[in-house]
Amino acid sequence: MVGMIEEKSERLSAHEVAVWLRRHPKFLAQFPDLALSMVVPREDGPAASLASYQLEVLRDKNRELNRRLNELYANAQDNERLTVRTHQLAQALMRAGTRADTVRAMVASLSEDFDGDAVRVVLFDAIDGLAADWLQVIPGTDARLAPFRDCLVANEPICGRLNPDKMQVLFGDEQDASQSVALIPLPGVGLIAVGSRDGNRFFPGMGTLFLRLMGESFTTALARG
Repeated sequence: MVGMIEEKSERLSAHEVAVWLRRHPKFLAQFPDLALSMVVPREDGPAASLASYQLEVLRDKNRELNRRLNELYANAQDNERLTVRTHQLAQALMRAGTRADTVRAMVASLSEDFDGDAVRVVLFDAIDGLAADWLQVIPGTDARLAPFRDCLVANEPICGRLNPDKMQVLFGDEQDASQSVALIPLPGVGLIAVGSRDGNRFFPGMGTLFLRLMGESFTTALARG
Protein backbone atom coordinates (compact mmCIF):
# COMPACT_ATOMS: atom_id res chain seq x y z
CA MET A 1 0.00 0.00 0.00
CA VAL A 2 2.81 2.35 0.97
CA GLY A 3 4.59 1.55 -2.32
CA MET A 4 1.48 2.41 -4.30
CA ILE A 5 1.17 5.76 -2.50
CA GLU A 6 4.85 6.55 -3.16
CA GLU A 7 4.47 5.60 -6.84
CA LYS A 8 1.37 7.79 -7.15
CA SER A 9 3.18 10.68 -5.44
CA GLU A 10 6.14 10.24 -7.78
CA ARG A 11 3.91 10.31 -10.85
CA LEU A 12 2.12 13.39 -9.56
CA SER A 13 5.42 15.05 -8.74
CA ALA A 14 6.73 14.36 -12.25
CA HIS A 15 3.53 15.80 -13.69
CA GLU A 16 3.90 18.91 -11.60
CA VAL A 17 7.51 19.29 -12.73
CA ALA A 18 6.45 18.98 -16.36
CA VAL A 19 3.73 21.61 -15.91
CA TRP A 20 6.18 23.95 -14.21
CA LEU A 21 8.80 23.50 -16.96
CA ARG A 22 6.21 24.28 -19.62
CA ARG A 23 5.50 27.55 -17.84
CA HIS A 24 9.21 28.32 -17.54
CA PRO A 25 10.81 27.21 -20.84
CA LYS A 26 14.01 29.18 -20.14
CA PHE A 27 14.72 27.35 -16.89
CA LEU A 28 17.31 24.98 -18.39
CA ALA A 29 19.19 27.91 -19.91
CA GLN A 30 20.06 28.95 -16.35
CA PHE A 31 21.35 25.45 -15.57
CA PRO A 32 23.14 24.13 -18.70
CA ASP A 33 24.75 21.31 -16.76
CA LEU A 34 21.29 20.01 -15.91
CA ALA A 35 20.24 20.16 -19.56
CA LEU A 36 23.29 18.11 -20.57
CA SER A 37 22.74 15.50 -17.88
CA MET A 38 19.09 14.85 -18.75
CA VAL A 39 18.35 11.94 -21.06
CA VAL A 40 15.48 11.43 -23.51
CA PRO A 41 14.36 7.87 -24.35
CA ARG A 42 14.24 7.04 -28.04
CA GLU A 43 12.14 4.42 -29.78
CA ASP A 44 14.80 3.49 -32.33
CA GLY A 45 17.94 3.49 -30.22
CA PRO A 46 19.62 4.19 -26.88
CA ALA A 47 18.76 7.15 -24.70
CA ALA A 48 20.20 10.51 -25.78
CA SER A 49 21.07 13.64 -23.90
CA LEU A 50 18.55 16.46 -24.08
CA ALA A 51 20.99 18.63 -26.04
CA SER A 52 21.68 15.95 -28.66
CA TYR A 53 17.99 15.15 -28.87
CA GLN A 54 17.16 18.80 -29.52
CA LEU A 55 19.91 18.95 -32.14
CA GLU A 56 18.50 15.89 -33.86
CA VAL A 57 15.02 17.41 -33.88
CA LEU A 58 16.38 20.61 -35.40
CA ARG A 59 18.22 18.61 -38.06
CA ASP A 60 15.02 16.74 -38.93
CA LYS A 61 13.15 20.02 -39.24
CA ASN A 62 15.93 21.45 -41.38
CA ARG A 63 15.84 18.43 -43.71
CA GLU A 64 12.07 18.78 -44.05
CA LEU A 65 12.37 22.50 -44.80
CA ASN A 66 15.03 21.81 -47.43
CA ARG A 67 12.82 19.16 -49.00
CA ARG A 68 9.90 21.59 -49.16
CA LEU A 69 12.14 24.34 -50.54
CA ASN A 70 13.45 22.04 -53.29
CA GLU A 71 9.88 21.03 -54.09
CA LEU A 72 8.78 24.65 -54.35
CA TYR A 73 11.78 25.46 -56.53
CA ALA A 74 11.01 22.55 -58.86
CA ASN A 75 7.37 23.66 -59.10
CA ALA A 76 8.46 27.22 -59.84
CA GLN A 77 10.69 25.98 -62.66
CA ASP A 78 7.87 23.89 -64.11
CA ASN A 79 5.50 26.87 -63.97
CA GLU A 80 8.08 29.08 -65.66
CA ARG A 81 8.48 26.59 -68.51
CA LEU A 82 4.70 26.30 -68.87
CA THR A 83 4.37 30.09 -68.91
CA VAL A 84 6.92 30.40 -71.70
CA ARG A 85 5.30 27.63 -73.76
CA THR A 86 1.82 29.07 -73.25
CA HIS A 87 3.09 32.46 -74.41
CA GLN A 88 4.70 30.85 -77.47
CA LEU A 89 1.42 29.08 -78.24
CA ALA A 90 -0.50 32.36 -78.05
CA GLN A 91 2.00 33.93 -80.47
CA ALA A 92 1.68 31.00 -82.90
CA LEU A 93 -2.11 31.30 -82.83
CA MET A 94 -1.90 35.03 -83.48
CA ARG A 95 0.35 34.45 -86.51
CA ALA A 96 -2.05 31.93 -88.07
CA GLY A 97 -3.66 33.46 -91.16
CA THR A 98 -6.75 31.27 -91.41
CA ARG A 99 -9.01 29.29 -89.10
CA ALA A 100 -7.57 26.07 -90.51
CA ASP A 101 -4.04 27.31 -89.79
CA THR A 102 -5.12 28.21 -86.25
CA VAL A 103 -6.21 24.64 -85.55
CA ARG A 104 -3.04 23.24 -87.09
CA ALA A 105 -0.91 25.58 -84.98
CA MET A 106 -2.72 24.46 -81.82
CA VAL A 107 -2.21 20.77 -82.59
CA ALA A 108 1.45 21.28 -83.54
CA SER A 109 2.18 23.14 -80.30
CA LEU A 110 0.46 20.54 -78.13
CA SER A 111 2.38 17.76 -79.89
CA GLU A 112 5.81 19.40 -80.02
CA ASP A 113 6.06 22.02 -77.27
CA PHE A 114 3.89 20.22 -74.71
CA ASP A 115 5.02 16.69 -75.64
CA GLY A 116 1.59 15.27 -76.35
CA ASP A 117 1.78 11.68 -77.54
CA ALA A 118 -1.69 11.85 -79.10
CA VAL A 119 -3.71 15.00 -79.82
CA ARG A 120 -7.34 14.86 -80.87
CA VAL A 121 -9.64 17.71 -81.89
CA VAL A 122 -13.42 17.61 -82.00
CA LEU A 123 -15.14 20.56 -83.71
CA PHE A 124 -18.86 21.19 -83.76
CA ASP A 125 -18.63 22.81 -87.20
CA ALA A 126 -16.39 22.03 -90.15
CA ILE A 127 -13.66 24.45 -91.15
CA ASP A 128 -12.82 25.01 -94.81
CA GLY A 129 -9.55 23.47 -95.90
CA LEU A 130 -9.09 21.44 -92.73
CA ALA A 131 -8.90 17.66 -92.78
CA ALA A 132 -6.65 15.42 -90.68
CA ASP A 133 -6.62 12.07 -88.91
CA TRP A 134 -6.63 13.89 -85.55
CA LEU A 135 -9.80 15.82 -86.38
CA GLN A 136 -13.47 14.91 -86.00
CA VAL A 137 -16.41 17.13 -86.86
CA ILE A 138 -19.34 16.23 -84.60
CA PRO A 139 -22.34 18.57 -84.23
CA GLY A 140 -22.85 19.82 -80.69
CA THR A 141 -26.25 18.11 -80.48
CA ASP A 142 -24.90 14.70 -81.53
CA ALA A 143 -25.58 11.92 -79.01
CA ARG A 144 -21.91 10.84 -79.18
CA LEU A 145 -21.00 13.96 -77.21
CA ALA A 146 -23.31 13.12 -74.30
CA PRO A 147 -20.38 11.94 -72.09
CA PHE A 148 -18.82 15.42 -72.42
CA ARG A 149 -21.89 17.52 -71.54
CA ASP A 150 -20.86 18.25 -67.95
CA CYS A 151 -17.33 19.16 -69.00
CA LEU A 152 -18.56 21.55 -71.68
CA VAL A 153 -21.12 23.19 -69.40
CA ALA A 154 -18.62 23.66 -66.56
CA ASN A 155 -15.93 24.80 -69.01
CA GLU A 156 -13.37 23.12 -66.77
CA PRO A 157 -10.49 20.98 -68.10
CA ILE A 158 -10.33 17.36 -66.96
CA CYS A 159 -7.11 15.48 -66.24
CA GLY A 160 -6.55 11.79 -65.60
CA ARG A 161 -7.75 8.52 -67.03
CA LEU A 162 -10.98 9.14 -68.89
CA ASN A 163 -14.00 6.87 -68.85
CA PRO A 164 -14.18 4.33 -71.69
CA ASP A 165 -17.08 6.15 -73.38
CA LYS A 166 -15.02 9.33 -73.64
CA MET A 167 -11.93 7.44 -74.77
CA GLN A 168 -13.84 5.67 -77.52
CA VAL A 169 -15.16 8.94 -78.97
CA LEU A 170 -11.80 10.69 -78.82
CA PHE A 171 -9.30 7.96 -79.71
CA GLY A 172 -11.32 5.07 -81.12
CA ASP A 173 -9.12 1.99 -81.44
CA GLU A 174 -5.91 4.00 -80.94
CA GLN A 175 -5.94 4.39 -77.17
CA ASP A 176 -2.53 2.93 -76.32
CA ALA A 177 -0.79 6.32 -76.51
CA SER A 178 -3.30 7.88 -74.11
CA GLN A 179 -2.94 6.22 -70.73
CA SER A 180 -3.67 9.62 -69.18
CA VAL A 181 -5.40 12.56 -70.85
CA ALA A 182 -5.84 16.31 -70.50
CA LEU A 183 -9.23 17.27 -71.89
CA ILE A 184 -9.82 20.94 -72.77
CA PRO A 185 -13.45 21.96 -73.34
CA LEU A 186 -14.13 24.67 -75.89
CA PRO A 187 -17.73 25.82 -75.29
CA GLY A 188 -19.47 26.52 -78.57
CA VAL A 189 -16.46 25.22 -80.50
CA GLY A 190 -15.60 21.65 -79.48
CA LEU A 191 -12.99 19.73 -77.50
CA ILE A 192 -9.25 19.15 -77.52
CA ALA A 193 -7.67 16.09 -75.91
CA VAL A 194 -3.96 15.61 -75.22
CA GLY A 195 -2.97 12.02 -74.47
CA SER A 196 0.20 10.70 -72.86
CA ARG A 197 1.67 7.20 -72.72
CA ASP A 198 2.59 7.97 -69.11
CA GLY A 199 -0.38 7.04 -66.94
CA ASN A 200 0.74 9.58 -64.32
CA ARG A 201 1.42 12.51 -66.65
CA PHE A 202 -2.10 13.92 -66.23
CA PHE A 203 -3.85 13.19 -62.96
CA PRO A 204 -7.00 14.34 -61.13
CA GLY A 205 -6.31 17.30 -58.89
CA MET A 206 -3.44 18.74 -60.91
CA GLY A 207 -3.60 22.43 -61.74
CA THR A 208 -5.58 23.26 -64.86
CA LEU A 209 -4.90 26.99 -65.12
CA PHE A 210 -2.56 26.68 -68.10
CA LEU A 211 -4.92 24.31 -69.88
CA ARG A 212 -7.74 26.81 -69.41
CA LEU A 213 -5.56 29.65 -70.72
CA MET A 214 -4.59 27.63 -73.78
CA GLY A 215 -8.22 26.82 -74.50
CA GLU A 216 -9.23 30.48 -74.18
CA SER A 217 -6.38 31.59 -76.48
CA PHE A 218 -7.43 29.03 -79.06
CA THR A 219 -11.13 29.96 -79.09
CA THR A 220 -10.26 33.66 -79.26
CA ALA A 221 -7.91 33.13 -82.20
CA LEU A 222 -10.44 30.90 -83.94
CA ALA A 223 -13.15 33.57 -83.61
CA ARG A 224 -11.17 36.02 -85.73
CA GLY A 225 -12.77 34.39 -88.79
